[in-house]
Amino acid sequence: MEQIFSYGTLQSKEIQMQVFNKLLTGTPDQLTGYKLKDLQIEEEFGIEDYFVATPSENPSDAVDGIVYTISSADLAKADQFESNAYKRVQITLKSGVVAWIYIEN
Repeated sequence: MEQIFSYGTLQSKEIQMQVFNKLLTGTPDQLTGYKLKDLQIEEEFGIEDYFVATPSENPSDAVDGIVYTISSADLAKADQFESNAYKRVQITLKSGVVAWIYIEN
């Protein structure tokens, strides 16, 4: 099983059903030393506004989110869902859990 940290879209029940065909159960956690910044992504019907985690120069900055336990197959589905504007990396959360996260590419 894999751990994935979501600070945005993958927390949506509608998106979870679309991507994984099920609802995920997660635990609140925090990514320290990162901040969110605005990101515009061109999609089928125009430009959409999102945000992306990016390393911060301030170690007290933090991004709140939820860590989910998912299968390797579900991780591959998340990779397909996320835009090329993001890359998946492993990080250690405030709780000590090592998880995958999508950050700025």
